[in-house]
Amino acid sequence: MLNRDETILLIEDDRVDIMTVQRALKKNKVSNPLHIARTGLEALSMLRGEDGFEKISPPPALILLDLNLPKMSGIEFLRELRSDPELKELHIIVLTSSNEPKDRAAAFEYDVDDYIVKPHSFDEFTRAMATILALWD
Repeated sequence: MLNRDETILLIEDDRVDIMTVQRALKKNKVSNPLHIARTGLEALSMLRGEDGFEKISPPPALILLDLNLPKMSGIEFLRELRSDPELKELHIIVLTSSNEPKDRAAAFEYDVDDYIVKPHSFDEFTRAMATILALWD
């Protein structure tokens, strides 16, 4: 499990999915600070402290990344993140609606820790979040 003070960065543009992640974390008794970026560009700005965003410090212990994002796709975000010497070691779990083998392969090319397709029901989503959190247990 994450230490209580370690932060999580959720990169997600869908308001309902953001609320679902928040509810699933709460149901799993996770009260870690949660930062939310709605685009990959916004997430990079938060991680670097650029464009008017306060830098997330220390860096998040975990990034939950959707692949289908506006302005910069999740794969483009991964490419940029992994090329940054200060950010390339961050732990990332892809949490996306895409079950496409090409998306999965592209994500793993950038050394993501796991790839989880978003479940349809809240109970399944909560179980998926428990699985994610178990990686840090």
